[in-house]
Amino acid sequence: MKTTVTALALSATMLAGAASAENLIRFGHDNITDPFENPAHACTAVFSNLVTAGTNGSVKVEVFGSNQLGTAAEHVQQVRDGMLQATLTSTGALASYYPRIDVLNLPFAFSGNAGTYEVFDGDFGAALAADIEAELGDVVVLGFPDTGGFFAVTNSQREIASLKDFEGIRIRTMTLPSHQTIVQALGAEAYPLSWGEVYSGLQTGVIDGQMNPVPIISFANFAEVQDYLTLTNHLFSPYTFMMNRDFYEGLTDEERAVVHTAAENCVTASRGLSRIIEASDRGLAGLMESINVTALTAEQRAEMAAATQPAFEAHVAENLDEKAGELLDLFRTAVSEANAATYLD
Repeated sequence: MKTTVTALALSATMLAGAASAENLIRFGHDNITDPFENPAHACTAVFSNLVTAGTNGSVKVEVFGSNQLGTAAEHVQQVRDGMLQATLTSTGALASYYPRIDVLNLPFAFSGNAGTYEVFDGDFGAALAADIEAELGDVVVLGFPDTGGFFAVTNSQREIASLKDFEGIRIRTMTLPSHQTIVQALGAEAYPLSWGEVYSGLQTGVIDGQMNPVPIISFANFAEVQDYLTLTNHLFSPYTFMMNRDFYEGLTDEERAVVHTAAENCVTASRGLSRIIEASDRGLAGLMESINVTALTAEQRAEMAAATQPAFEAHVAENLDEKAGELLDLFRTAVSEANAATYLD
């Protein structure tokens, strides 16, 4: 009880804007606080350890997971205001502050996980980070950690292996218009719904299905209320790791160097844990015991890409600005090059 009261008091004091300890990074995210179960917390745990050790304690990190200090979107504003010093934010939460993040939702873009590493660690990732920093002005972007991998689709009606199979299926999406556009282009019915209502919506039949990375599907126990899972791999939406600019610029050169190294390792940790979970009984291996799993062929994915990519590109052209179009072109080029590369080249 003493620990709980102390934590609540700290949260209230912080959110009221009281002075914070110098060089203390308060790091907020919206996931469970177990580094062995969740890529986001694995990322923050590695970051915390390396920063504290690498600076000999001159910079410390305190992590607040599980929405202790607000929603993911609220975390972004708190970082901008300096109430938090760092956060991992999803594309959905960031979109209201930076609409151009939507270009990352180009459907059926990547051929594999390695390509995502190449794109977000390369020139495109640097260009995206620079644009976010320029638009928001009060943050620094330190990388793009993994949220759990590619999106898959589950449903309670039938096996989905073709565009025709999507017809009449009501699929929950985030409130992102691009996600709704993609689902509708597949031939399904898009049904925006808050995350907290998804399980009950599936259970009661308000929605027939949903889309998320495999680890999230497993952790959310969706196999209890879903019969079919299709490995569409149609979306990859990384976190954006951002830090308050004033705090970042107040660090010494040596401390900033440690922060950058720790951030790189944070990204690596999120990717490694995501791949492990996918392959374990907490991921696809476990799900296969309780749900019908379908993997798409290259031809089936190409058919779905042909149906969804033009609709998505039209959405970007109609709803976002010219700079977003330029970023989408850069993203498409980077993805194409990454897909063509192999580890043995």
